[in-house]
This record gives sequence, structure tokens and C-alpha cells, in this order.
Amino acid sequence: MEKADNRIMGTEKIPSLMVRMAIPSVIAQVINILYNIVDRIYIGHISGVGAAALTGVGLTFPIITLISAFSAFVGSGGAPLASIWMGKNDKKHAEKILGTGVFMLLCFSLILMAVFLIFQRPLLYAFGASDATIGYAMEYLTIYLIGTVFVEIALGLNPFIIAQGRSTTAMMSIVIGAVINIVLDPIFIFVFHMGVKGAAIATVISQAVSAAWNVKALVDKKAVLKIVPSCIRPDIRVIGQIFSLGISPFIMRSTESLISIVLNHQLQKFGGDLYVGSLTIMQSVMQLFSAPLSGYTQGVQPIVSYNFGAGKFDRVRTTYRYMIFGSFLISFVTAASAMIFPEFYAMMFTNEGDLIALTGKGMPVFMAGMLIFGLQNGIQPTFLGLGQAKISLFIALLRKVILLVPLALIFPNFFGVMGVYYAEPVADITSAVIASILFLCNIKKILTMENLKKIK
Repeated sequence: MEKADNRIMGTEKIPSLMVRMAIPSVIAQVINILYNIVDRIYIGHISGVGAAALTGVGLTFPIITLISAFSAFVGSGGAPLASIWMGKNDKKHAEKILGTGVFMLLCFSLILMAVFLIFQRPLLYAFGASDATIGYAMEYLTIYLIGTVFVEIALGLNPFIIAQGRSTTAMMSIVIGAVINIVLDPIFIFVFHMGVKGAAIATVISQAVSAAWNVKALVDKKAVLKIVPSCIRPDIRVIGQIFSLGISPFIMRSTESLISIVLNHQLQKFGGDLYVGSLTIMQSVMQLFSAPLSGYTQGVQPIVSYNFGAGKFDRVRTTYRYMIFGSFLISFVTAASAMIFPEFYAMMFTNEGDLIALTGKGMPVFMAGMLIFGLQNGIQPTFLGLGQAKISLFIALLRKVILLVPLALIFPNFFGVMGVYYAEPVADITSAVIASILFLCNIKKILTMENLKKIK
């Protein structure tokens, strides 16, 4: 593991620092998304039942996403705060933030596992499951839920490692887990003939290894920011601080669950299982393309937070300009490739001609808004890194809750089943434009010493 030295955040040239921080994070996020993507690829090619099994596993997406949302609540809420306080040279308070975060992750793990194990069947039916797919969904989800604590620790602690300049260490946590998952998936699914259950077991084992790696990295003597046992306890003030910033990324993640529920329900109502299966493929492709964006902004955001905390506003400006432009470029290129070659991506997940044809028809529409959505993907974490919880929260709510969900409920009444697909680009484009306007109107006021002093 590399030695932590968070001083580089305030001294190294921005372009080279961004490369140092972003590349490992991008690799980590891309590989992390393979946990679910690889499962779906293998499951979709199970002989005879691939399409039904793929649809069933896709129906677990809202619950899996909600579990990861709670890890984002702590990680994406606590790590920027820890970076700001390290920038202020207050290591003790930064460690208190980390310790409180660990406590919250453990509590979330127990509660989420218990609730979803009890209510998974009615929830899955409400999400759009049919009698043909419910069995596959429950087989996968039951095993996945048993490993909830590993998911929370693996995802929730990773941003705290990145926050101290240890992007490579954070990347290796994800890489090691993903490689284990990729190797174990075909063994459990095809060699041991465990099918969907095998995919879930492979995922839990890989997440457990990633969680162990993160804990080791945060108790290592080389770490600047460490897990201190005495700090692993509830601190109401710190919980409030984490909440103020964590609520935005939590909503960003958790509303993905709401979106999946609404979209699956509408597609089942207006189309049937085949349309639900096509959504599983399209959401998987969107996840794959969103991973570089998430990794890029997650790697760069600590630079924004640290230099803001240190009052180095010129470095902040340079960083967010690169971050927003890079986010836009990544989003545009990846979305364009999906719109031009939709059948190619569909064939990654299934061999069935009808499902490939339907996905080929819907993907160009579904992905169109991603051409410019990178603007919002760069702006929202910039606000978050600057401690602007309210604006970040509004942007998080705008696309998914305020726009996408109502549009997905309304459009099918006018455009039929394709209306579900139309809702996505309309929401993406509208929210990206509004986020850009908010950024231009507020950024000068935010970057002042007077505003910095308000963050306590």
C-alpha cells in the first residue's frame, strides 16, 4: 500500500494531481460495477432460462441500489468533511468523522439485512416480478442480503481512503474483489451448476475481501486518517455533519431504486417481461458508462474539498473546470457509442433475438440524454466538495424525483410503452441545463473566506 501524504492536495500541480487521483478511482469504479454486470452477463447466458433469470436478477436492482445508497450516505458525506478538516489541520476531528461513519455503516447493515429479508417477496412483486421471475430474484437476493455488512464496509470506507490521497490503495480494494468475483462466477454458476445462487455467493465472497482490505488500509500505521476504536460510537454533532452532505449522494443512489421500481412497473404494465428484461440490459449499460464518471469525480473531489478548506480558491477553480469538462467528455463519448451500437451491447447480456431487437430499438432513445448529462455529473460533486449541501440536494432530487418519475408515469399514457424510454432523456437534459445555470449563478459567492468560515 502506498504511503499517505495528503499535503500533495495543496501543493502538486493540478493536472498531474488529478491524473494521480482520478485514474485509480476510475479503474476502481469501472471494476466495481463489474460485480453486478458480470453476474448479469453470465446469468443471461444460462442455457434455457437465461432471459427469465436475467430479468429476475434485474428486479433486485432497487434493493441492491438502496443498500449501496446507505454506504454512499456515509462515505460520500463523511469523506469530503474529513478532507475539509484535514485541510484545516484538525486531524482529531477528521478521525472522529471516520469513526462515527464506521458506527453508522454497521448499524445500517443490520437494519437493512433484517428488513429486506423479511419483506423481499412482496417488494419484488411490487417492483414488477412475475411468477416466472420471482424465484430467480429471491434466490439471488437472499444470499446477497446475508453479506450486507461487507457491501457497506467495502463501499462506505473507500472514499475515506481516497480522501487522504491513497487512490491506488482504494483502487486495489475494488480490483481484488472484482477479480475474485469474475473468477468465481463461472465456477459456481456453470461448474457447480448453482445458477443464480452461485452468482450471489461469488459476489458476497468478493465483497468480504474488499471490506477486509479497506479496514486494513484504515488501521495501517502509514495512514494519515485512521480508524480509532474509541471514535467508533454515535456522535450526534458529527452524524448531523455527515447527514448534511451525505443526504445528497444518498438521494442520488436511493432514487435509482425508485426509478427502477417505477420503470419496471410501467414496462410490465404496458409491455411485459420482455420489456423489463430490456430495461435490465439498458440500465446495466448505463451503469457501465456511469462508472468512469463516478470514479473520475470521486477521485478529483477531495482536491476540491482540501483546497477549499485550506482557502486556496485558485486551485479550486482550476480543479472544478477540469472536472466538469472531463465529466462532459466521458459522458458524451460513452453515450454516443451506445446509441450507435445498441445491439452490440445487448448481445453482451443475451443471445435471444427478440430481446436484442427490442434493446436495439430502445437504447438510442434511453441513452440520448447522457450526451450532455456529464455537465451535471461534474457540477453536483463540485457543490458537494464545497460543502453546499442544499444545492447538491436539490440537483440530486431534480432529475430523478422531480422529473423522471412523474414523466415515466405520464408519458406511456400518450406514447405507449416507448414513453417509458422517452422519460429518461427528457429528464437528463432538463436537469443538466438547470444544474449548469445554478452553478454559474452561485460559484463566485461560494468561493469566499466568509463562506468558508461558516463550515464548522
